[in-house]
Amino acid sequence: MAFARTCAVALVGVDGVVVEVQADLEPGLAAFALVGLPDKSLSEAKDRVRAAVVNSGEEWPQRKLTVGLSPASVPKSGSGFDLAVACAVLAAAERIAPRDIADVLMVGELGLDGRVRPVRGVLPAVLAAADAGYRHVVVPEQTAAEAALVPGVSVLGVRTLRQLIAVLNDEPVPEQTPDDAEQGRPDPMLAGLALPGAGALGCPEGVDRRLDMADVAGQYEARQALEIAAAGGHHLYLKGPPGAGKTMLAERLPALLPPLTARQALEVTAVHSVAGLLPAGKPLVDVPPYCAPHHSATMPAIVGGGSGLPRPGAVSLAHRGVLFMDEAPEFSGRVLDALRQPLESGHVVVARSAGSLRLPARFLLVLAANPCPCGRFSLLREGCQCTPAMIRRYQSRLSGPLLDRVDLRVEVQPVGREELLGRGEDAEPTHAVAARVHHARERAAERYADTPWRTNSEVPGHELRTRWRVDPGAMDAAEREMERGLLTARGLDRVIRVAWTVADLAGRDRPEADDIRVALELRTEVRRGALTAGRVP
Repeated sequence: MAFARTCAVALVGVDGVVVEVQADLEPGLAAFALVGLPDKSLSEAKDRVRAAVVNSGEEWPQRKLTVGLSPASVPKSGSGFDLAVACAVLAAAERIAPRDIADVLMVGELGLDGRVRPVRGVLPAVLAAADAGYRHVVVPEQTAAEAALVPGVSVLGVRTLRQLIAVLNDEPVPEQTPDDAEQGRPDPMLAGLALPGAGALGCPEGVDRRLDMADVAGQYEARQALEIAAAGGHHLYLKGPPGAGKTMLAERLPALLPPLTARQALEVTAVHSVAGLLPAGKPLVDVPPYCAPHHSATMPAIVGGGSGLPRPGAVSLAHRGVLFMDEAPEFSGRVLDALRQPLESGHVVVARSAGSLRLPARFLLVLAANPCPCGRFSLLREGCQCTPAMIRRYQSRLSGPLLDRVDLRVEVQPVGREELLGRGEDAEPTHAVAARVHHARERAAERYADTPWRTNSEVPGHELRTRWRVDPGAMDAAEREMERGLLTARGLDRVIRVAWTVADLAGRDRPEADDIRVALELRTEVRRGALTAGRVP
């Protein structure tokens, strides 16, 4: 009896489980059995591996072969096990020394000609390997840069199975024939990295980073709300007629956010790697992502799901970035209400018959809506043909519990002729606003240095009311609004959070009465004269 083992990774969402790939050869009729709860694509590995081994110049063992994937209770899917299965079989046949692959983790799909094809999810797979104590991994050459992002792990990128066999046996590495890219043809090997249709949800580079806040004419209150949202991580609701600039403002929000930290970048990259949305030639996503799904998107597209084990949805693709939902009332009510849990917890739990998983979903939500179905409703009702019942029905599509989780609410009015023709004179550029946002975030991070929170929007209300208090008497206006029923307990906590962000932007040690009034105006949409012309007090 000949036996060998190596390791691979089974991905469950964006979390990885190290799987031991065992190969056993016994005398008997030639057969190939693959056990350990594989799915259809993994079961087909038997034919891919056999053809790849033979076309790599190796002899296929003519004995009874059993390949086991342990632990057998974990569902396994995808073609990323091919490379580990092939090496385990060759080691059992003594073509490779079994000890050389026993502590090596391998990820990659095999073509019938023996080429190693890239697969999605290499980064979370290598992260799982590092957490389990593995220090040597073998991945397809095209994803070696992605795997190398994990510190403390030695990465070997290979293009063919023959090359890997030569490296393991200290043999001369065979010369590589010119690939398709070098010959000027598209490289079909990269097809495995993209998930067809996933780009419809948006991607890390889905918004032009050259968009500047100086391009926005007027809209001083909306610009101020955008700055506060970026500084404190507060969710934002923009309501106004078509053409007022709601989308224009939302598209400029990602550029105001600070760059991702090293840990955040790995989190975001892992999600996009699994989803097949990593930009070509850029293994690390280091800027906040921007995701803008269409209002016809389904529940699995927004929250996550699909056949078999769920895949990341828009809320996870926007992790550590911006989720923009234009024409928000046109989204399904079930889809909108499904956002309530991730808005509170920062993650989403998706349960299906094939299993359940937890996906990261800490995003900054921006909702945009027209005031009525025709979009022309205003205080003067100029040109609006909608009945009061139609307007109420349209506006009620955004439920109260959802809006209660949105800190900032701004009515975006149409831009006047003077503001439009005089744009650029008073409008601040993105870099100036982003600098204030950066300083405000630094102040918050310093204040919360010994806590698990880093932005004001993450801090529980109890902590803000007891540990970090506002100026004496500053809460009088907010307490009156709560007594009148205009604020819930959650709403009061969110007013305090926004007030802290306003104070951080202004460089104050703690919120004053004016800061509370700004937060109240942005929360209740009741004008109190606290908002200034484009600047935080």
